[in-house]
Amino acid sequence: MALKPTIYKFRIALSDTNRDYYDALTCTIALHPSETVTRMMARVLAYCLNASPDLVFTKGLSTIEEPDLWQKSLDGTIEHWVEVGEPSVDRIKKASRLAGKVQIYTFNSKSDVWWSQSKTKIAPLPVNIYQFDGDAIESLATQVQRGMDLSVLITGNSLFVDGSEGSHEIVWETLQAHD
Repeated sequence: MALKPTIYKFRIALSDTNRDYYDALTCTIALHPSETVTRMMARVLAYCLNASPDLVFTKGLSTIEEPDLWQKSLDGTIEHWVEVGEPSVDRIKKASRLAGKVQIYTFNSKSDVWWSQSKTKIAPLPVNIYQFDGDAIESLATQVQRGMDLSVLITGNSLFVDGSEGSHEIVWETLQAHD
């Protein structure tokens, strides 16, 4: 019998001062059995950074043809493709062909090696790549509960995440900008 995903529910008060975007978000997220809580939280933070009424979580790890998040137009065209982790160069090429905008968020100890090995092949592609502070996301992940109220403030290159279990600052670095 296959393992079932674990369901997490987040209520997020989002204040993105970089984009002047403010919203109350409700997210129900399935944590795939092979996914870590740290990766799930990287997905949540990527969602906050790109929040819009039409951006949605996909089936994620259980469907390899889809990114972690996407926004589609009414005719089904992919407008925005958001990937979390260290995707292959071929996957990034595919995403850049299929979507109008592609963003990748790396977050763990492997991301430096992935970037050093891939950056020359990725450089010509129209994608934006960001690296979260992996230790900060790990710290946040240790306090995640299956149902949480979070307050997320985005300013500069920092996400300030406040919840009942504590406060965390997660910074990110831009590895490649193509806007």
